[in-house]
Amino acid sequence: MSDTTTHHGLSRDDITDAGEVAAARSIKSVYVYEAPVRAWHWVNAAAIVVLALTGYLIGSPLPTQPGEASANFLMGYIRFAHFAAGYVLAVGLIGRLYWAAVGNHHARELFWVPLLQRAYWAELWGMVKWYAFVSPRPGRFVGHNPLARLAMFFGFFLLTVFMLVTGFALYAEGSQAGSWQDRLFGWVIPLFGQSQDVHTWHHLGLWAMVVFVILHVYAAIREDIMGRSSVVSTMISGHRTFKD
Repeated sequence: MSDTTTHHGLSRDDITDAGEVAAARSIKSVYVYEAPVRAWHWVNAAAIVVLALTGYLIGSPLPTQPGEASANFLMGYIRFAHFAAGYVLAVGLIGRLYWAAVGNHHARELFWVPLLQRAYWAELWGMVKWYAFVSPRPGRFVGHNPLARLAMFFGFFLLTVFMLVTGFALYAEGSQAGSWQDRLFGWVIPLFGQSQDVHTWHHLGLWAMVVFVILHVYAAIREDIMGRSSVVSTMISGHRTFKD
């Protein structure tokens, strides 16, 4: 009998592998995000990318174009893409609000934060220490962790509402008085003082959204690598997997 084969006919490598599998951490899976939430997330992400790129070019337009001005409609296409993505963002948010009402309880986490619960703040502080590399292990959360929930509500939801309100107010200037955009959002420009003020705040909102997206992507990838549960794959499959 070979030195690498046991009396059961198994190689020593097979026995070693079986032992490693038996000693490995268990992985559990919980269904968290339903299909409409996942579809909204990725469509929303694409809309934000288009809005950010075209919004930057609208605020800092190209200095020149070759040939006659009448032969170029590049900025017109950029503005159209910006407006179309804005409508996608708005309709998507309305649909997301609807699903928060009819979906599972995780679908509602985006729209409120339990700020009055003492346990929430204790868990939030634990996640702050985890992201600051002070705590060796994060807590286990099926939905958003407390810090992510706070960031999603204030850094995404309220900021998105602000961008939609100011964006449609500026759009109303082109659609003119009497349009539905003017009837719903015409009060915004007088509230800020003048059109240029709204432009400035809308542009600042763009950079705030860019900062949020950078932090959001960083935190998701970091949690996938260092944390106790999946993040990126969860928004693809809907299942949160726990490593221990």
